[in-house]
Amino acid sequence: MVVIRRVLPVLGCLCAAALVVGLGSGSSASPRPSPPTQADAEGVDDLRAEGRRLYGTGCVSCHGVDGRGQDAPNGSQRGPTLERTGAAGVYYQVSTGRMPLANPGDVPSRKDPAYSEGEIEALVAYVASLGDGPEVPEVDLAEGDLARGGELYRETCQACHSATGAGGALSYGRAAPSLSEPNPTQVAAAIRSGPGPMPAFGPDLLDQRELDSVARYVDYLKEPDDRGGFALGRLGPIPEGFMVWVGALGLLLVVAFWMGARRSAQERVDPEPPDDGSTRADASSEFVAASSPSAEEGR
Repeated sequence: MVVIRRVLPVLGCLCAAALVVGLGSGSSASPRPSPPTQADAEGVDDLRAEGRRLYGTGCVSCHGVDGRGQDAPNGSQRGPTLERTGAAGVYYQVSTGRMPLANPGDVPSRKDPAYSEGEIEALVAYVASLGDGPEVPEVDLAEGDLARGGELYRETCQACHSATGAGGALSYGRAAPSLSEPNPTQVAAAIRSGPGPMPAFGPDLLDQRELDSVARYVDYLKEPDDRGGFALGRLGPIPEGFMVWVGALGLLLVVAFWMGARRSAQERVDPEPPDDGSTRADASSEFVAASSPSAEEGR
């Protein structure tokens, strides 16, 4: 009994120490996210304030003060609403130089961006606060499946951007742009936001892994493995086949013209000897001598 009384306090202390250590290790293994500090909130406010200043000088004339669009005096729309554009749509349009436009009637096309990276970040933060839209997606090409990305691309993208990503003509004077220039983040932002006539593919249509797969396949199209040999500019099977036929027919025509020119340049040789008077006279005298009576008597 005496031994038990002495051992129980020691065991109690050991259990209490083990419990404390276990609680401490558990809390360190799954720490709770710290709430945003006042400094972080101030940084976001400053970023949006800078974005609002840039928006007021380059975007407000078409998209309106509140981002709900603007109409021209003749009733046409100068710029669409930005309430559903989100950070992804703004990032895609501004980072690819499609916005701002010099003329509201111009068709947006890719060019050098008018803003720096910091200014783009500020614009994205401000316009995203005007409504509810998709965020700029994070893309990890290593997580994407290249084969699956090719399947999804052929199902949803090939009809407009062509099999090789070279782009293609659409209706009403528009065209699907080439995919040789955008980076993976711009590709994913376009998929999520759906710029222009392009439909938007949200997470319910393409999950994160499928988005990574499509972005990886588009990146692969920039330098694909041309197992068939010469790529012919990667214009696609139909124009490439047309080029082969035109090239083959053109080569045959060149060979035919060369052979005809060579034939015409050769000197023509008459198969019969020239018929002059002396030859005809000799032949006549021989015929007369052979048919005369004296010749027959001599035989």
